[in-house]
Amino acid sequence: MATHLQIREITELTEMLQQFPLIQYLNPHMESSRYETLLRLMLPQQYRMVGVFDGPACVGLSGYWLGTKLYSGKYLEIDNFVVDEQYRSQGIGKLLLDWLTAEAAKHQCETMMLDAYVVNHAAHKFYLREGFVIKGFHFLKRLG
Repeated sequence: MATHLQIREITELTEMLQQFPLIQYLNPHMESSRYETLLRLMLPQQYRMVGVFDGPACVGLSGYWLGTKLYSGKYLEIDNFVVDEQYRSQGIGKLLLDWLTAEAAKHQCETMMLDAYVVNHAAHKFYLREGFVIKGFHFLKRLG
């Protein structure tokens, strides 16, 4: 992995909006206006974002939330974890996950959790290799 990479939190809405091309890897049909609308709803609920930068370009990205649930205790939930296709298999995901793990420890979390799309087999292999286990199914019902 290149040593010129920098990892840092992305705290401003303007910079989060600039990461839309990476978000589209996971959500190819999402429009930028919807991304902005959702971010504006999520930020007051303590949504956070971290990125790996190669110079000015964000090449890896993850959102995350801190919370508490009965089955998990205090947790850090990873949300929209993505690495630019040109930077995959170069340790970017591991760097990002290690940062998130340290963040979870800093906040005295008992667990980390995430959802991965059923068809994203490469992500499944990565998370299993990193010590995550498949706990159950995440069900979704669209309304309206």
